Amino acid sequence: MDTAKAKRALKKLAKQKGISKKEIYREMEIAIAEAMTNPEPQAQAFWKSIPHRRGQPTPEDIIAYIADRVKE
Repeated sequence: MDTAKAKRALKKLAKQKGISKKEIYREMEIAIAEAMTNPEPQAQAFWKSIPHRRGQPTPEDIIAYIADRVKE
């Protein structure tokens, strides 16, 4: 899955939940930031394995990465 498909998935989720895409995105960013603080080596390895361009993976990065892993 590419990040464009992930963006569409976020938009669809927002519509289903009756909230804005911005709100969905922000909640996911908060959850990602919190999850990345887990000191467990396995958790840290997971976060390092996700390709991303910024300091932390975006919701689109994570959705695309997990979707690709599920396909394998």
